[in-house]
Amino acid sequence: MRLLPYAQLLRLPNVFTAFADILMGTLAAGTLMHRPLAAMLLLLASACLYCSGMVWNDYFDFEIDRKERPFRPLPSGRVARSTARGLGVGLMILGLGIAGLAGWGAEGWDGRPVVLATALVAAILFYDVWLKHTPIGPVTMGTCRFLNVLLATSLADASVLPSYQKVHLALVVGIYIIGVTWFARGEAGQSLSANLRGAAAVMLAALILALAVPARLVEGSVTVAYPYLLVAFGFLIGIPIAKAIARPEAQMVQAAVKRCILGLVVLDAILATVYVGLPGLAIILLLPPAMLLGKRVYST
Repeated sequence: MRLLPYAQLLRLPNVFTAFADILMGTLAAGTLMHRPLAAMLLLLASACLYCSGMVWNDYFDFEIDRKERPFRPLPSGRVARSTARGLGVGLMILGLGIAGLAGWGAEGWDGRPVVLATALVAAILFYDVWLKHTPIGPVTMGTCRFLNVLLATSLADASVLPSYQKVHLALVVGIYIIGVTWFARGEAGQSLSANLRGAAAVMLAALILALAVPARLVEGSVTVAYPYLLVAFGFLIGIPIAKAIARPEAQMVQAAVKRCILGLVVLDAILATVYVGLPGLAIILLLPPAMLLGKRVYST
């Protein structure tokens, strides 16, 4: 069996962004340190659900891809639609099952991970089946990421990570992805500069919201580098975004989208430093394998 078409179908470079969400959330929640097995299960559940979403994305876009992207695995015939359907269903069931296992602990079973995983499955299907090509498509995709971060923090004790902090973290990531998804909407052809500027403004709003993440923590407990790291991240994604706005051609927009998608790993790492200090930047180590895979497997 040739693996490359399946890697393309699953968008394997992008799954590292789902890992980054979970690592950031479990670091913030203390789960990674105190319940490492549960954290690893949440990681696997998120990866399964993310990959299932990528499969369903291509499954329901089959007719569009036959015209606009005939090289993709399904329209090219390298992967059968029936195989993709089975893979999408299987990954969703596996993801839900693993999320259920993550809830088991010394004090019994906690149903929050599987409840959030179920909500994530619903959001993925709503996006892929009905809402992707509507005006609220980007919001739905942002909701998927919002739920993924909440899944990562689902086992946190309220004394460690209060609900409002969970929601704040999830909103930063969710709003950022709304902007990225909006930015990517016309990537196959000529994009409108006005739309790209609007999407860039949404991503900027996410970074401004990120600045406020440490606001209710104990003064002095957050690394002084945090705001500077966010500014550096702004330049990291801002330069290709500005180039794409100036020249809204497919190649320029796709390059900016790829940078923004993989940039989520960096954003998650920066957010993690709020809770664990500079060691949180270790999440960036997810980038090399993602970039290496990205040389062979497209991510947009």
